Amino acid sequence: QVHLEESGGGLVQPGESLRLACVASRSIVGVVMAWYRQAPGKKRELVAEISRGGITNYLGSVEGRFTIDRDNAYSKVSLEMNNLKPEDSAVYYCTARFQPADDWGQGIQVTVSE
Repeated sequence: QVHLEESGGGLVQPGESLRLACVASRSIVGVVMAWYRQAPGKKRELVAEISRGGITNYLGSVEGRFTIDRDNAYSKVSLEMNNLKPEDSAVYYCTARFQPADDWGQGIQVTVSE
């Protein structure tokens, strides 16, 4: 089984920044990577994704504030989050679209509050 190790979450105040990282236990070359999030009482939503060729897609509410990137040499994907807002608070999940099925990280908490 592929293991996805997430790091970088925590508690910050509104307007501050965090950088999430996800490292896979095997190569992610040729694999679409993504970050999802889920807040209590709400459905899981796609935050950002990056194709094997580096094409990105973002949730509208994070566009211009978040940046997803990948480093295939280190089997790593990151999510740079700037100007964080309370509504960004959620558990964030790293996802790798491996075959035959997607792999998911354990999830990491991000809390934005005064």
